[in-house]
Amino acid sequence: MIFQLKKSVVATDAAPKAIGPYSQAVVAGPFVFTSGTLPLDPESGEIVGTNATEQTRQVFENLKAILAAASTDLSKAVKATVFLKDMADFAAMNEVYASYIGDGVLPSRSAVQVARLPKDVLVEIEMIVLA
Repeated sequence: MIFQLKKSVVATDAAPKAIGPYSQAVVAGPFVFTSGTLPLDPESGEIVGTNATEQTRQVFENLKAILAAASTDLSKAVKATVFLKDMADFAAMNEVYASYIGDGVLPSRSAVQVARLPKDVLVEIEMIVLA
């Protein structure tokens, strides 16, 4: 038996446009899969913030906009992957993360340090969220 899910693209001007051949997010079945989201201003495409706290805040504002365009929100997140340029920024990112995710059923999460991120930002986050 072959099971086929329909998929649809999520796109909004309230979040930065993709900087490559990918979608801001894709809805497939009961899930929304966001692409790695950067701390970019939706209008200018410029980096917002000079530290992990400011950049994480902008990432979450962008994620909120993308999820709103998919008719869902952060409270329905089931998985998050956080990419950090420097694991020394973990505590700062984590504080902002906690303020946006709340204290309901928390999503599972991975956080990894990477050698480099697009546009040399400090943080990038991708999520899987219930549609």
